[in-house]
Amino acid sequence: MAVLEQMTSEQAIALENKYGAHNYHPLPVVLRSGEGVFVWDVEGKKYYDFLSAYSAVNQGHCHPKIVNALNEQASTLTLTSRAFYNNVLGRYEEFITSFFGYDRVLPMNTGVEGGETAVKLARKWAYTVKGVPANQAKMIFVEGNFWGRTLGAISSSTDPSSTSGFGPFMPGYEIIPYNDLEALKEAVKDPNVAGFMVEPIQGEAGVNVPDEGYLTKAHAICKEANVLFIADEVQTGIARTGKLLCCDHENVKPDILILGKALSGGVFPVSAVLASDEIMLTIKPGEHGSTFGGNPLACQVAMAALEVVKEEKLAENAEVLGELFRSELAKFIETNDLVLKVRGKGLLNAILINDTEDSSTAWDICLALRDNGLLAKPTHGNIIRFAPPLVMTKDQLLDCVDIIKRTLTEFKK
Repeated sequence: MAVLEQMTSEQAIALENKYGAHNYHPLPVVLRSGEGVFVWDVEGKKYYDFLSAYSAVNQGHCHPKIVNALNEQASTLTLTSRAFYNNVLGRYEEFITSFFGYDRVLPMNTGVEGGETAVKLARKWAYTVKGVPANQAKMIFVEGNFWGRTLGAISSSTDPSSTSGFGPFMPGYEIIPYNDLEALKEAVKDPNVAGFMVEPIQGEAGVNVPDEGYLTKAHAICKEANVLFIADEVQTGIARTGKLLCCDHENVKPDILILGKALSGGVFPVSAVLASDEIMLTIKPGEHGSTFGGNPLACQVAMAALEVVKEEKLAENAEVLGELFRSELAKFIETNDLVLKVRGKGLLNAILINDTEDSSTAWDICLALRDNGLLAKPTHGNIIRFAPPLVMTKDQLLDCVDIIKRTLTEFKK
């Protein structure tokens, strides 16, 4: 550790480039510590974190309550696997099902595992409850979706960077346009459709917010067709958009709910799939599982992470600060031709840069933001996503807005 502490940014980056797989293209900044809304690099420079590990750090970096839960459980029992019972899992299952209003939970580790679990549940339900013939179940996804990079996930992707060179892909998937109710109506006419899986707001695609009422009507379409409505709330859930769940904005209760990222409080991988008895109990022993899923460490962390969200009213804070953020930037871009639009909900927002997707403008703006003390990252070339920890204060947010305005004003293509 002492050797790492003495490394320069250049040395740390060089090591990753030499020994690591080149499957990421990070912003050139090397972080060594974090607290609340701030992170520090190895040279000691302080930054506002405006990505929050893709919303995994909604509760802020190293939240003391979550870290304490981690440390206390780590010194007692970390893993038994599901070969045995442990004394934490049942309490966690009761806690999270009550918290979100579901009958049962299936614990996993990562968001993409949650997505895979939801697809398996939907298929199993289709065969055992709906009566779909064996191996004929279909899943409906939307263009621009992103729920990970496993083969199952990329089989539903329309992004060439996810799919090129990795086929053949999973059968039984159909992809329709996002925010298109007529396309959904047509797709669910097929009696073999098991489920419709959708992000309430598309995060990785550039914070695409659907029309008001889309979720309500899509849920109704699915219900009428006896198709499961599956909400991928891995990024939008747990207070990020100004409600506990993004679906709560339209009072929609998904048949299957997928959670991850902030369920971990940013300290240990935790994901979860919640559903009714009818859906969840179609999976029998030996048909699905995970060595680490439901481990005591993860369970304690997740309970602490959710308690922080409720105790510190993070959804309410995200709602208020999100309105302020969009309002301030909307006024600013009226006089700045570099930004075409600001969009989002709560503290999940993005700006659309006035340039092509294949340009380096958004990346260069993020480098300038870094130099000015704020870390963000482009997505899809000409979009910059802004998602700070939800523990941010009004004064801190306005300071960040000033940094963004100043950076955009001074920026030269």
